[in-house]
Order: sequence, then C-alpha cells, then structure tokens
Amino acid sequence: MTPEVKAFFDEATNTVSYVVKDPGSKSCAVIDSVLDYDPKSGRTNTESADAIVAYVQENDLSVEWLLETHAHADHLSAAPYIKEKLGGTTAVGSHIKDVQDVFAKLFNVEKGFQTDGSQFEHLIEDSEEFHVGGLTFQAMHTPGHTPACMTYIAGDTAFVGDTLFMPDYGTARADFPGGDARVMYRSIQKILALPDETKLYMCHDYKAPGRDEYKWETTVAEQKANNVHVGADASEDDFVAMREARDATLEMPTLILPSVQVNIRAGEMPPAEDNGVSYLKVPINQL
Repeated sequence: MTPEVKAFFDEATNTVSYVVKDPGSKSCAVIDSVLDYDPKSGRTNTESADAIVAYVQENDLSVEWLLETHAHADHLSAAPYIKEKLGGTTAVGSHIKDVQDVFAKLFNVEKGFQTDGSQFEHLIEDSEEFHVGGLTFQAMHTPGHTPACMTYIAGDTAFVGDTLFMPDYGTARADFPGGDARVMYRSIQKILALPDETKLYMCHDYKAPGRDEYKWETTVAEQKANNVHVGADASEDDFVAMREARDATLEMPTLILPSVQVNIRAGEMPPAEDNGVSYLKVPINQL
C-alpha cells in the first residue's frame, strides 16, 4: 500500500514536515511538525503548524498520530499545538529516555522532571507496528544521529528523520550527546536493506552545491548508488573517519539549546516560574 504524502517545508530551519494519509480513509499522521521560534526575541508563532492544520481541515482528515522521528536539535516541535487543534496521539521512539537523561543533566531541569518518556503519550519500540486507518506503519530504530532516532515505514515509503539527507548531500552529523558515527553507519545499512524502490522522505534539505531547488524525496536505489557519504559501498571505517572529521568542523545548530529543552518535553515549554513566565536556559561552555 502506498500512503498519500503531503510535505510542508520550513525554509527557516530547512525542515520538512509531513501529513501521511491512509489512501483508503480520512485517517492521517503528522510527522516532525515545526513550531516557529525567533531566537533573537524568544517569541514563538504557529505559521508553519497552521499550514498543516489548514490542510488537514480543508481535506476533512482525522489525525491519529503526531510522530517525532527523534528529539530535534534544529527546530521546536509543534505537536502540542496541533494536538490541541486536531487531536492525535503524541509518539516518539522509546529511547527518548536516553536523550532525556543526558539533557536533563545538561540543563539542570526542574525537580520532578521524569526521564521515562512519560511526556509523550506513546513510546514506540523497534519493530513495533501501529496503524493509521488501514495503513500499517512499522518502526525501525535507527540510532547514531541521536540514540532515539526512528525510521517509520508505511508500505513502499519510509520517513528517515535526520539519518540520511538527499544523495548529493550525504548524511547527518553524529557528534551530539549520545551520537555515534559507527552506530549511524549500521543504522543506514538497515535503511538501505529495504527494497530498492522504497521511497525515502528526508526531514531536512540544505540544497547541495550546484543544486538550485530544495528536494526531500529519493529512493533506496538512489541512495545506494549516489549518496556522497555512504553510497557505492563505502566502508564502515571510511564513513566513520569522514563523519568524525567533518563533524569536528561543524558549529552547533542555531536552535539546539531551545529546541532540545522543548522537544524532550514532547514540545511543551518548561514550567512557568513564580512570575508566570517560562524560561529556556543557556548552559555556558558545555556544548
């Protein structure tokens, strides 16, 4: 079965969100939604999320799942806002607990914060199946970029999060806390073991040098043949050496500090303080 996929691209964060519809019903899932955030002012807005809400409402769809491929470090999740507007169950891979444990310490979060994933309504296990109407999804744990990265497979289609980029751009970094280039190489091999015709949808695109348009859809066959980091049978050791050297030159993402604090809470802001205001922390000299 081939799901119906509608992509929403947020150029400010180079993020692609998806509405994935069961072709036999009005049921759908929303994957990797974006809450707009201005780091200069600390203000949020819902323009990106509202585009998804409008599409769902205009097509009379029913949201069953609000899925995250991982706890993003480059954008805030809009899952709570979309849930308020449209319903749906928030979900992420069960290894979010590992991510929460690391970042709860980094941000010295408030007492009472639970690192058991309970901020999400459902924790998805490796190989777990779940349904959107008559459409069956299977989850594949694909860590390396983060410990909690998941790939969601529906029919002949897979949503790979940040693990892979378009073939001409390569792969995601693996130097965030809990990341591991060798683990990521092995996760990528699991994705590339899917049938060649499987459509792969990226979570980001940055327009590789020489390319004028943003793109986010490719296939397993195209990745195996042409991915500049792992294509043409690149070895694990060569990939790890390349990835670690490249990662050492990269700056932290602009929104990593606000994003992670929010996303380990399933998109909710930290609790308001005694003046009624919610605050995000900046740990000094820690990343």
